[in-house]
Amino acid sequence: MPAPGKMRKPDIKIVILGDMNVGKTSLLHRYTERSFKETLSTIGGAFFLKQWGPYNISIWDTAGREQFHGLGSMYCRGAAAIILTYDVTNWQSFVELEDRFLPLTDSANSDSIFAIVGNKADLTDTQAHVMTLEEVAEEGSVLPLPSFPTPPDFPLHKQVSQDDTIALYNRIIRYKALEGTSPPAEKMCFETSAKTGFNVDIMFETLFDLVLPSIIQKRSQSESPILYLEDYNEEGMKSKGDCCT
Repeated sequence: MPAPGKMRKPDIKIVILGDMNVGKTSLLHRYTERSFKETLSTIGGAFFLKQWGPYNISIWDTAGREQFHGLGSMYCRGAAAIILTYDVTNWQSFVELEDRFLPLTDSANSDSIFAIVGNKADLTDTQAHVMTLEEVAEEGSVLPLPSFPTPPDFPLHKQVSQDDTIALYNRIIRYKALEGTSPPAEKMCFETSAKTGFNVDIMFETLFDLVLPSIIQKRSQSESPILYLEDYNEEGMKSKGDCCT
C-alpha cells in the first residue's frame, strides 16, 4: 500500500468516451465499487486507479456534455485504450461516437486499442438481467444481486444491432490504420449493463489483458542504466537519505 499522501503512479491510461446519460460513470462504479447507483453527469473528467496484478491502470471517466467536449482530446492524450460507450436504446448516442467522439482520440497513442460498448442492455435483453441465486451458486459468481424490479415497459426497442457495432469498429480500425494489429471486432464489441453487472467485468478485464504488452514495454524503457551523479558522494559511494544522517 502506498504511503499516506502519496499516489501510485499509473503505468497506463484507459479513457471512457460517450454521450451524456449513456452510463459511463455507472459502468466504472459497477466495476470498481461492485454496485450500481444513479449518478449525476460528470463535470470535466475524473479518474480511478485500478491495481491489476503488479500494474497500476488509470481509467478516465469523461464528461459527455457538449460544453466539456474540448477537454476530451486532453484526457485522451497518451491513452493506450479507448472505450466508446453508447446506449443500446438510443441510436443517436451511437452515431455520436463516430461524429463527435472519435476525432478526440487522435491524441491517444497511435497503437491504441478500441472497444465499443453498448450499455443498458438490461432494458432490451433478458440475458442481461441479474442471475438467480441458483445460477450464482452453480457458477461461483461473486457479482452482487441488485434489489430493483424489472421495468414494467420491458423490453424496450433495441436501436443498435451487433452488426452496427462491428461495422463501426472496422471503420475505426481503418481510420486509425490499425488493420492487422488490432483484435477482431467480435472480441471488442460488448453489450453491458451497469445496473446488473452483465459483461462489465469481462469488458474491462479484456482490455486490461490487451494493454499488458504496452505496460511491460513502457516499464522496460523506463529502466535506464544511467547513473545520476547527484546521488553519489565524492568517494563514489551512494549517498544516504536525510533520515540516516
